[in-house]
Amino acid sequence: HLATALGLKACEQGYQVKFFRVADLVGLLEEALKQGNLTRIKKQIEACDLLILDELGYVPFQKQGAELLFHIIADCYEQKSVIVTSNLEFGQWNRIFGDNRLTSALVDRLVHHAHIIAFTGESYRLRNALSSGNTKINI
Repeated sequence: HLATALGLKACEQGYQVKFFRVADLVGLLEEALKQGNLTRIKKQIEACDLLILDELGYVPFQKQGAELLFHIIADCYEQKSVIVTSNLEFGQWNRIFGDNRLTSALVDRLVHHAHIIAFTGESYRLRNALSSGNTKINI
């Protein structure tokens, strides 16, 4: 919700914002590569001032997708603002990208000028579901 709110505020201030769920962006990039129009997609992303990448780590992707996403983030490095949301700590990102060097380089670029906000505590969705009378399920 915070990433979305920041994106909306940036739009209100006249900035160009692109929002993607990471799995959707990777799928879009892979399809664009197959269709031969990857450059067009990259130019659309380059035209924005703020890139929001939501839900990194929820859906794993193949090596090619990881490399395509890396190139998008690397192209943004020191050129535009990037917001990434994830439920994983940086140390777990190598499970997503499958390559320690690639993951290290990506995290290095992201955190270089970053403001890292870490949320802790229970899920507000779970808390709201339980408070609305739903039965608690022990997992």
